Amino acid sequence: MFVTASTECFPDLPLHDALQRLVDLEFTSVEIAISESGPGLKPSDVLADPEKAIAVCRDTHRLTPVAYAVDIAPGESYYQQFAACCRLAKATKVVTIVVPGAELGTPFNAEIERLQELVRIASGDGVLVGVKTQVGRITQDPDTAVVLCSNVKGLGITLDPSHFICGPHKGNNYDQVFKHVYHTHLRDTRKDKFQVRVGQGEIEYGRLITQLAMVHYNRALSVHIPPMPDADHVGELRKLRLLLESLL
Repeated sequence: MFVTASTECFPDLPLHDALQRLVDLEFTSVEIAISESGPGLKPSDVLADPEKAIAVCRDTHRLTPVAYAVDIAPGESYYQQFAACCRLAKATKVVTIVVPGAELGTPFNAEIERLQELVRIASGDGVLVGVKTQVGRITQDPDTAVVLCSNVKGLGITLDPSHFICGPHKGNNYDQVFKHVYHTHLRDTRKDKFQVRVGQGEIEYGRLITQLAMVHYNRALSVHIPPMPDADHVGELRKLRLLLESLL
């Protein structure tokens, strides 16, 4: 296992600036967000000019890209944009792509079909798809996330434990997801507050790392801390990096 950080820690910064901040914080690798919202790289850009997207993702200030978090707007070119992101991942030697689950209320079979198609596309480029555990999505319940993996061969989970601690699951056991984990998103959380300062929440990082090690997880622990009011953002990012590194 190794520690990385997401460019989503700096949601208001262009990609180049977010990368520089992570270099300044002494991270050595990066998870790059690709979304139609925000100032960063967009899926439509990746499809429209793949060579430029590859060049952008290689110009990372010595940071090694280890994952892409891809959030594509619904539309006619949805799967084409995803395929372009998979080709980008292959070209930049990235194995894991993070995708959001469908919103609550989406027919379960429709979500199975969508994820099956994403995994089929990704597998052609040697890429793994990890659906993110997230409140307000089908994956807010750990049992449902596991059922998705059981029904979609090759699908994994991007584990964000905050959504199980602060969401409707409210801190109940979620050990069943660990054997399916392809990637992680980490911050500190309480049952009554989604994001708190590192050390003030309920996430037991040592236990989390031990459980991941038991299923032979050897991928990223991705720091995912957007700015908080009345908190030293840079200090929080550095604190979690050092804490996670001390546990490895």
